[in-house]
Amino acid sequence: MYINQPIKFSLLAAGFIACSLFSQAQDTTKKKTIDITSTFKPVLREAVKLTFNAAPPAIDTSKPRLNYTIPQQNLLLGYQPMGLNPVALQIDSLSSWQSSNYIKVGVGNVHIPFIQAGFSFGDGKNSFFNIFAHQYNSKGKLPFQKNNSTGVTAAGTMKTAANLEWNGNLGFKADDYFFYGYRPTTLAFSKEDLRQRWQVFSGRLSLRNMSPTEFGLTYNPNIKVSVVGNQNDGRKATEANTVVNLPLTKTVGKVFGVNLGLTADLTNYRPTGKSTIQNNLFYVSPSVQFKTPNFYITAGAIPSWDNGNFKLLPNIMADVTTNNQAFTIQAGWIGYYNKGSYERFASINPWIAQPEQLLNTRVEEKYAGFKGSVLNHITYSAKVGFVQYRNMPLFVNDSIDGKTFYTEYSSSIDALQMHGEVAYVKGEDFNLSAGVTINNFSKIRDHQRAWGLLPFELNSSLRWQILKDFYLKSDLYFWDGAAYRRDGDGFKGETGFDFSAGLEFKITRQFNLWLQMNNIFNNKYERWNQYEVYGFNILGGVVFNFNQKK
Repeated sequence: MYINQPIKFSLLAAGFIACSLFSQAQDTTKKKTIDITSTFKPVLREAVKLTFNAAPPAIDTSKPRLNYTIPQQNLLLGYQPMGLNPVALQIDSLSSWQSSNYIKVGVGNVHIPFIQAGFSFGDGKNSFFNIFAHQYNSKGKLPFQKNNSTGVTAAGTMKTAANLEWNGNLGFKADDYFFYGYRPTTLAFSKEDLRQRWQVFSGRLSLRNMSPTEFGLTYNPNIKVSVVGNQNDGRKATEANTVVNLPLTKTVGKVFGVNLGLTADLTNYRPTGKSTIQNNLFYVSPSVQFKTPNFYITAGAIPSWDNGNFKLLPNIMADVTTNNQAFTIQAGWIGYYNKGSYERFASINPWIAQPEQLLNTRVEEKYAGFKGSVLNHITYSAKVGFVQYRNMPLFVNDSIDGKTFYTEYSSSIDALQMHGEVAYVKGEDFNLSAGVTINNFSKIRDHQRAWGLLPFELNSSLRWQILKDFYLKSDLYFWDGAAYRRDGDGFKGETGFDFSAGLEFKITRQFNLWLQMNNIFNNKYERWNQYEVYGFNILGGVVFNFNQKK
């Protein structure tokens, strides 16, 4: 029995296998499949919606520290020594007040009275118009040491929609003063013998484009006209001066530029009873420029025609600057003309006789120097040059009574010229500057000495706004005496020293008080031989401001 059970199990298994093989042999096209049974059900998670908070961010009260590398920007102006008039001392009103109209009145021991006025018009954006006027009388202690002056000037500026700017002015000035420098003082002269009268009508008109054109052109044509009438020692003379200037500049890229200028300087001088003198000067001034942050050069030549005589003048200048713009080396070889006219000569020496001849002075200068700045407020410059003058006017005092000077010319003068400047400027609140010029004249042709020319000049000025409405000023002038003639021989004139100071302050919204003291040390110097200036003089008054700008 036990033996038959394994046999039964074996037979049953063999039967199942045979059935399976048979079923596979019956359907060979049925694909194999796999069934997977699982309880996992995939579900997407619900997305979270972003919520925006409209509350403002927290205020940051910390101050950021911003560091910029900005080169020092300093304004260096060419020093021009101020001309001194031994009769009429210039009196200014310190810094201008923020008002569009004012009237200034004063009296003093020399000036009685002193009146000055200014009026402004226009919208302050595209149109500007100003009218200035002055009138004063002055009288010193010496016989005929007196002066009267009246003047009015109208100036205007107009800006157009085409980015153009028109500038113009018209003026009239009348001066009366006397030749009081005669020696000996016992000489008898009438008032008309010594009176000198000047009337000057002047005008100027210019046009400039405020930004370069699409072709890189910048232009500024201008014309200046003056008509002068003079009565000197009973003789009359008239002079008409016209200057037409046509400058044009074209920039090529950022470093190159081309300049071209045409100038006509015309003078017509008519002394009474003598032939008319024509003194005309024409010149063309082409040049090229190359400019980078560290290097600047102008190179050109100036063809000129001085009353028909052709001369070619040099025009070469170069500057080499450090990266921070704090130090610059300069060098140049330049040529130019100083116009010979009665008006210009009288502005240098008011005691000249009517000139017999008018010549233009040709100047050729070779120079080298440097300029720079220290810290944020100090600027300095120095220059040494060799200068050659051709047809240099000299002022020779007459040998009879000495009250007049004759204009004579040296065909050639050489000079070693040294000039230096230093200034401390702190915005508009404080300005202290000083300058010195030394001229060593040599090789003087046609004359023994450089008559009337100063070998040494020094000046200094202070402008200080101590408070918002309180201003202080002072000026100092010093020079070594010029050469003059006496009894056929030359001698050195007196040195001069003049120190002045003034102040101005507001007392009400519309009224200011001002005070000016000139020649404080009462130095009786003579800039021109035998013409002693005023001693100490004081002048003061009020300024009335109206229609103030807000």
